Amino acid sequence: MINSKIFLKGLFSIKSFDSPGIALGASFIAIGALLKNIGFTIEESIFSSFLIYALPGSLVLAESMIIGVSLLNIFLAVWLVNARLYPMTVSLMPLIISKNQPRWKYYLSCHFVAVSSWLILKSNYKNINKKYRIDFWIGIGTATWLIGIFSTTLGYFSADYLNKDMMIGLAIVNPIYFMCAMIGVMKSKSISIAIILGAVLGPSFYIISPEWCILFGGTVAGTIAFLIGEKNVG
Repeated sequence: MINSKIFLKGLFSIKSFDSPGIALGASFIAIGALLKNIGFTIEESIFSSFLIYALPGSLVLAESMIIGVSLLNIFLAVWLVNARLYPMTVSLMPLIISKNQPRWKYYLSCHFVAVSSWLILKSNYKNINKKYRIDFWIGIGTATWLIGIFSTTLGYFSADYLNKDMMIGLAIVNPIYFMCAMIGVMKSKSISIAIILGAVLGPSFYIISPEWCILFGGTVAGTIAFLIGEKNVG
């Protein structure tokens, strides 16, 4: 069973001052408004956030629907853009896995892997007994997931009052929060290099290819930072 005390501690961790809850909610308000504008019903919009629960994936879904690509291509595009969650999962599992916990908890909670929940756990896991960290993680994931669904609903019904610039502004709040949070934890050379190079290479690649600039900039910056980090370790 889930330890209710630890679960609630994770659930209410979203209330802390440095929590990404507000930034996450702002971005999903934009998603809700966007989904309404492209013709989704309220049920479809909620179900979308229920399943995808990731800002980039939701944006790719919306854009793909607008241009009318096939369902298979939408699936592949959303899957690829969410591939960034793989390294997060790899770094997350050693912190929460325990032989004393049933596997169903880990299968259940894999859906909660996202930037926001990952940041909260990374900031708080040392304060939780390792045996119960999975319960803490489920609490965090439940909180951020519900914020995403609630904010999507709010955005859907607020769509008529949000213009394009307001929607763009809301959509980038969460990425900006994540970038600031990463800068705040720049305690290693590799992380610092990745952030600085990404900030420089992203706009640079935009001149060459606006469609691929983020992917190219992030890949090159991350690879260089990783290689430098490996060299220093060696």
